[in-house]
Amino acid sequence: MVDHGRVVRTVTRAVIIGNRRITGLSADVIAELVPELGPLWRQRHQARLAPRPRRRAVGAGAKHRFVFVDRLLAALAPLRHGATHDVLACRFGVDRSTMTRAIGGVRPLLAERGCVISPGVRLRTLTEVIDHLGASGRTGIVDISPLTAHGLVRRG
Repeated sequence: MVDHGRVVRTVTRAVIIGNRRITGLSADVIAELVPELGPLWRQRHQARLAPRPRRRAVGAGAKHRFVFVDRLLAALAPLRHGATHDVLACRFGVDRSTMTRAIGGVRPLLAERGCVISPGVRLRTLTEVIDHLGASGRTGIVDISPLTAHGLVRRG
């Protein structure tokens, strides 16, 4: 018997990873982030659980279905689009509170890596990004390959 929840989740994950418009990152960058941030997330998760007294036997209780890759993608999507946790929860098939905890657990890891979004800043155009970076004295890397692919920027 086919577990349709698993199939849909796998298809959803593949669509999100394959479409750089959703996260703003290529599949290669996401593939680099997972082995880099996954063990850190797991270590922090276990450290948070360790001081608690165990109430169930090892292996008992609910199984995590919202794996780290899904948590990473869920944390990247609102950085790109400002999607609410309710919308993301529907898309990933989890409860809103699960989504909120997942994003809260991954964002600090992204921030430590240098992926930081200033609160209240909403940059919609390339000009706004350049102006914001210039005013703040920061530098940034802008990937214009999707823009050239759509004919929005001319080469040479």
